This record gives sequence, C-alpha cells and structure tokens, in this order.
Amino acid sequence: MDNFKHKLITQKILKAYYNVYNSLGFGFLEKVYERELLVELQEVGLNSEPQKQINVYYKNKLVGNYFADIVVEEKVIIELKANEFLSSCHSSQLYIII
Repeated sequence: MDNFKHKLITQKILKAYYNVYNSLGFGFLEKVYERELLVELQEVGLNSEPQKQINVYYKNKLVGNYFADIVVEEKVIIELKANEFLSSCHSSQLYIII
C-alpha cells in the first residue's frame, strides 16, 4: 500500500469500501453499492462525484467520453463491479490514468 500515488485518499476509500461490503455483502446491483459507497466516502471526509464524464483525447483531439462510476477528490477513479468473478475486460479498466 506504500506505492499508491494518493495513499491517504486510497486508505480512506478502502475503509469506506469495507464498511459497505461488511454491511451489504454481495448480491446487489452496482447502483446500490455506488449509492452506499458515496455515503461512506462522505462520512470519511472525501469529496466524491458519481458518474463523472471525462473527456478522452488522442493527439490533442477529443475522441470520446468516459463515464467514471465515482471520482474521489478529482484524483482517484473508482470503477464498481458487482460480479462474482472479474474477467480480463474488467481488469483492463484498472489501467486508466488521468
């Protein structure tokens, strides 16, 4: 955990995540987890925006838009998955850098 770029933020995010998971467990739709996680993030003092649109550029040209599930403190993207297993297409979303 020492290698995280935004260590203090990610520690709070993980705390909020575990609070949600311990409360709800698994089996709900992503939207339910998103709403409860937003509540938890606010309670740990983090500014969070749901479904934030992010412009995607290629060679200084706008080529599309990405909608992040949650953006925390304008620095960290949370991509929620409510699946029993993650596939390779899910893990590819983990490599987006702003």
